[in-house]
Amino acid sequence: MDVRIGVTQAPREINIELADDVDRPAIKAKVEAALSGAVDVLWLTDKKGRDVGIAAAKIAYVEVGTAEGERRIGFGG
Repeated sequence: MDVRIGVTQAPREINIELADDVDRPAIKAKVEAALSGAVDVLWLTDKKGRDVGIAAAKIAYVEVGTAEGERRIGFGG
């Protein structure tokens, strides 16, 4: 599963590839907790086991998708 996080005052977004067996509702709950102010840092563990922390106050947007099939390349519709 791919997670893309936009950070305020940063030109690039953070792309994190999570394990395929990650519980999607659990990820959404973590994001909602960070955006509501319940936690100060959003912690996610990537596919290789590395922990990534993003300050909740700096999160502009979060896009949760799957790794397979959602992204298209080319000019097709």
